[in-house]
Amino acid sequence: MAEPVEQMLTGGHANSLGRTLEVVDLVLVDQTRFGELFACYLSKDPVVRLRTSNALKRIEKVQHDWLVPYLDQLLNEVSEIDQASTQWTMANLFLALAPDMSKTQHTQARQVLKRNLEKSDDWIVLNETMRTLAIWAQNDTDLKSWFLPQLKRLAADPRKSVSKRAAKLLAENDA
Repeated sequence: MAEPVEQMLTGGHANSLGRTLEVVDLVLVDQTRFGELFACYLSKDPVVRLRTSNALKRIEKVQHDWLVPYLDQLLNEVSEIDQASTQWTMANLFLALAPDMSKTQHTQARQVLKRNLEKSDDWIVLNETMRTLAIWAQNDTDLKSWFLPQLKRLAADPRKSVSKRAAKLLAENDA
């Protein structure tokens, strides 16, 4: 019997990839294992969820269409996980999947990212969410009017990566 994907993603140092690349290769060879990988977002183990995020970002770059049927689960279940790695991955995946979203899904994704930008204190979540929202705000005046005050707030953040990104995006969007 094949080794379960969740088991493959457990163990080792929390900041290491562990066997993530092996899982990505396995899933790319056998698409039937993709659902099993996706289900690892429901794991009780935060390291498994972190590695699931990493694996999905890698798979999306190669097999984008495999994620499209999972959009509703990303929006309704995965986006509710209170874990920074999941939140910054949602910013990345929502940007990549935006052309495949219905209007309702896009509205929901925007709400998830707005919530994460307002509530998160993780610098990667803030940076990746700002990046996605800045791109979307270029063609959405309502989003832009909400986003600019958020950028002003984040431009005063004590972390240089956050404040510099916010100031740069503010300058680009305020012009």
